Amino acid sequence: MTRLIQILLLITALVWTGQTQAVRIKDVADIEGVRANQLVGYGLVVGLPGTGENSPFTEQSFKMMLNNFGITLPAGIKPKIKNVAAVAVHAELPAFIKPGQKIDITVSSIGSAQSLKGGTLIQTFLKGLDQQVYAIAQGSLIVSGLGAEGLDGSKVVINTPTVGRIPNGAIVERAVPSPFGQGDYITFNLRRPDFTTAKRLSDAINTMFGGSVNAQVATPLDAASVKVTAPRDISKRISYLSVLENLEFEPADESAKIIVNSRTGTIVIGKNVRLLPAAVTHGSLTVTIAENQQVTQPDAFSEGGETVVTERSIVDVAVDDTRMFVFEPGVTLSELVRAVNEVGAAPGDLMAILEALKEAGAIHGELIVI
Repeated sequence: MTRLIQILLLITALVWTGQTQAVRIKDVADIEGVRANQLVGYGLVVGLPGTGENSPFTEQSFKMMLNNFGITLPAGIKPKIKNVAAVAVHAELPAFIKPGQKIDITVSSIGSAQSLKGGTLIQTFLKGLDQQVYAIAQGSLIVSGLGAEGLDGSKVVINTPTVGRIPNGAIVERAVPSPFGQGDYITFNLRRPDFTTAKRLSDAINTMFGGSVNAQVATPLDAASVKVTAPRDISKRISYLSVLENLEFEPADESAKIIVNSRTGTIVIGKNVRLLPAAVTHGSLTVTIAENQQVTQPDAFSEGGETVVTERSIVDVAVDDTRMFVFEPGVTLSELVRAVNEVGAAPGDLMAILEALKEAGAIHGELIVI
């Protein structure tokens, strides 16, 4: 039994032995307006052991930094800055974070620097989409990658030496206004929109606070959003949400899907996938080509005889026993896995079978190749 079939059988057992599990609202939905914001900046990493770069924009940035400190290089002097690298700095500003708190940052080389290991990021402004400065980054980099290069141009690179992180490397200077405390409602946005899930979420809230689904505390707006009435007082609203976000309900089953990762050979089949009547033949054609070298010496006993090497090719074609299995109407995931297991299909063969069944219109479900 192949490793793939074992995994599919395990997934089948888990799906068929358990029912839909209740989940908390906080695990499947976000609160509208409560969001993170992306920050980005441009800066210089200094102190590199000769692994930096001499690009024009790095040189220009280096001169501007010196000018900010009141240092002007004489005309015609071109600094050698192999210990400096130009980098892009990015971070995520969490919701409700306040000035003075710290966030992690990621630093990436944008030029030809070989490595950022051992470098230090100097003061860099991190800006949002509105071009306002929200944080200031600085600190020593942690780089897990390693790179080494020989004089002949050969080199070895482990992980990514041109990307590093600085934990708590940026200090927040500006808070982002949040609409959380405004209005008479809060809205839950489902991470995976589904009409049934939105209906069940609103029913669970109504039942908890109103005693029946007729008490319209919560109203589904569409497949992704549920609007819930909330107190205006901010302290009461927080207490109210602490109860709501831990409320459990049963989301709807996902639509029937088959996910195929063509790069890794991973295949995941949802429990709602069904098959129409179909017959599948499984077989393989193996072609083997071997090259053998033989030494011969024509006219061995004559003065003009020479030893030569001749090539001998052996081509062998083998066809494995083909097998056919039939899917009856309404075949489920467990029956599909059992049939494939009996045939002994490899991951590549299974992907070909699924694609052929989809093209034949024999699968009730969406086939997604990633």
